[in-house]
Amino acid sequence: MQCGLSPIVGFRFSLHPMTNDFISVIKGALLETDTSNVWMHTDDVSTVIRGKQVHVFNVAKAITLHAAKTGEHIALSGTFSVGCPGDTAGDVFLDKGDEVANTDTTKQYVSSQFALYPMNNPDYMNVIYSEIDRAKTHGVYNESMHYASGIHGDIHDVFEFYEESFTHARSEKHKHLVMTVSMSINSPSHGGL
Repeated sequence: MQCGLSPIVGFRFSLHPMTNDFISVIKGALLETDTSNVWMHTDDVSTVIRGKQVHVFNVAKAITLHAAKTGEHIALSGTFSVGCPGDTAGDVFLDKGDEVANTDTTKQYVSSQFALYPMNNPDYMNVIYSEIDRAKTHGVYNESMHYASGIHGDIHDVFEFYEESFTHARSEKHKHLVMTVSMSINSPSHGGL
């Protein structure tokens, strides 16, 4: 197996609702999301979704949005990955078309942070700087910080940027890419945004 050859995109994430009723928020978000276009598994720590990039990002956004629509303060932490050597299980989902299954357009403010890790790419800092510039162009850039970059705005704009950045940061020569994302939604510190 060679690094970068698998077309499967994966997202392993954990949802953390700030409520005593966290189980129903998490399970409800998973149940309300159409996951028919991805392979999915949930354990006692996290959930992983895998398949074509368009569907992985669609399902990730839908789960996050369904959790946010409860009105509870939600934190999400996850890792997107593509091109991982040995990533073959679940590839039956690669034959899905590109029409997304989740189309909820509800507006929702998201404050988030992301970090890109272009694997085995000696030009990795230029890749990262290019995607930070892309965030500024998209109007979702919030601030620079140690070990991440702040991204905020409507959930649809934020996920659109993340997917576009993920696409562009993966070059033809260096195809193994990891992107970490942390989100805070409905936080009292957002001041009613």
